[in-house]
Amino acid sequence: MRMIHRHPKITLLVPALLLFCSTGASAIRVKDMASIKGIRTNQVVGYGLVVGLNGTGDKAGTGFTVQSLANMIEQMGIHVDKGRIAVKNVAAVMLTADIPPFARIGNKIDVLVSSIGDAKSLLGGTLLLTPLRGVDRKVYALAQGPVSVGGFAAAGAAGGGVTKNHPTVGRISGGATIEREIPVTMQGKQELIITLSNPDFTTAVRVRDAINKRFGQALATSMDSGTLKLLVPEDFRSHIVQMVAMVEHLDVTPDIVAKVVLNEKTGTVVIGEKVRISTVAVAHGNLSIQVKERTAVSQPLPFAPAPPEGAAARQLRPEEGVIMGPGGQTVVTAESEVTVKEQDKRLLIVPGGATIGELVRALNAIGVTPRDLIAIFQSIKAAGALHAELEII
Repeated sequence: MRMIHRHPKITLLVPALLLFCSTGASAIRVKDMASIKGIRTNQVVGYGLVVGLNGTGDKAGTGFTVQSLANMIEQMGIHVDKGRIAVKNVAAVMLTADIPPFARIGNKIDVLVSSIGDAKSLLGGTLLLTPLRGVDRKVYALAQGPVSVGGFAAAGAAGGGVTKNHPTVGRISGGATIEREIPVTMQGKQELIITLSNPDFTTAVRVRDAINKRFGQALATSMDSGTLKLLVPEDFRSHIVQMVAMVEHLDVTPDIVAKVVLNEKTGTVVIGEKVRISTVAVAHGNLSIQVKERTAVSQPLPFAPAPPEGAAARQLRPEEGVIMGPGGQTVVTAESEVTVKEQDKRLLIVPGGATIGELVRALNAIGVTPRDLIAIFQSIKAAGALHAELEII
């Protein structure tokens, strides 16, 4: 059976399947849209060994695991020949962790443990003492403890098995202790730099105005679309934490760019609140052509006359569609059925400047699906009727 589809898409505008249609933007805290320059997390990484596995560790051919195990045993005063080490209860892993800002010596942080060899599972393993280093190669934390996997892998001798979640990656909650502090100070600063998560000139101006109104003086200055400079008054230089807390709790309504995001892989369509279109006519219809092919057999009557002489040599030649019988011949014939179906959709006129809610109702009325919207939005953008940024991911 062959299917031929033709989808004429003329114009259109807003998704047929939307969960929410807001009528206005709501204010959010500055804390949720901006951060203070210099106050950030720092990444550390380390290489270590997980021991105590139940035969699910790296194989003997994993050279770096064997070498690491031999070096560790050597440091403990026991000399071994690495060529004779063949254990399955050890796995080489990489550790990653994030040190939060203002972390002090003795604070605990979580550690992510990931296998780098051919271990089957880290279930039940224990991480040996491992230093975690920053990009400057200095040790900032020490990690050790039992690995929590949250999954398992079980296999039989014949090769089959069952796997739940991801057994070669685990986590140690509070498994690393801070040993070196990252120097960050705020006391005595005369100015602070505020960076917006989503740079926008209008949002930057609104944040500036909200800060100046709160303190009753022009302390904040918009440097660009994503950066503001905040002057610290004399009476706040010894209480900067209180000043930052006051700024973080200010409510500001951020401005957003008119954008339509299309995901062709999943058929997801997301349309921003500010999206507008010019006056357009919207039509949606599908022309479907279905072709069915099958074979039929023409069977002779029971008392049909015998075939002519020499026909016995052709009895087994089905490629010609003929099979000779004792009292006639059986013929194989081809039959085709063609069906054409076209949806009856009316032309829909959407006025210029239509809002999201109006567009949604209009497109739902003509039965547009999210996957149809992807091609339609591209056509509208090409025609110049869509006044928004079109992003395809």
